Amino acid sequence: MPGFSTFLMLHVAAGVIALVTFWLNGAMRKGGALHRRVGQAYLLAMLSILISGVPLVVQRIIDDRPVTAAFLAYLLVLTATGTWSMWRSVRDRAAPARYTGRAYRALAAANVLSGAGILALGVAKSAPLLIGFSLVGLLAGHSMWRKRRTLTQQPMWWRTEHYTAMLANGVATHIAFLSIGLPRLLPQVDAGALHYLSWFGPLVIAGAAKLWLDRRYRPRTVGVPAPLATV
Repeated sequence: MPGFSTFLMLHVAAGVIALVTFWLNGAMRKGGALHRRVGQAYLLAMLSILISGVPLVVQRIIDDRPVTAAFLAYLLVLTATGTWSMWRSVRDRAAPARYTGRAYRALAAANVLSGAGILALGVAKSAPLLIGFSLVGLLAGHSMWRKRRTLTQQPMWWRTEHYTAMLANGVATHIAFLSIGLPRLLPQVDAGALHYLSWFGPLVIAGAAKLWLDRRYRPRTVGVPAPLATV
């Protein structure tokens, strides 16, 4: 494919920028001007990853590697969902109905359909990685579809959506580094163990971080005074 090496270099460079700005943003005071600027850089890096990822899928099709092409396309769907949600949850925080509009529903459906496709492909090919990762899209799409009517009734809904999307994108960028860069840094480590650790390790850590953040930002309930006893 003409220009494939250029797209690959852009994809890698954008991934590095996304990885760095992800941690910079995580360490900064939230809501400040610098936090927003670094967040914008992160958003541009994620958009570059998505755009440059499409030719990588096409190249796999040209190389007659349909399973790899399908899985990469599925990962692009997951990444596009996280990138859109990260951006729109903040932009639409004053217009929640717009956030859960057509684009939100389309992404929810895309997650479910692509997840189901990868599950079927994984079962057909006896591929544990495909089977395990298909659950990400299935569960994410189901969750989006289920909460589309009640999501915006929750206080500070946009904050929860924003950090959840950031964690999802963090999973994507860390998987890319661990599955591609780490084996070159640690060639002596067992390839099979490192392979599954690279893919499922970030998922487990992000899940734990999500639970911690949900607990930290859980709305506080105000206690109701007990009625006075009658004499």
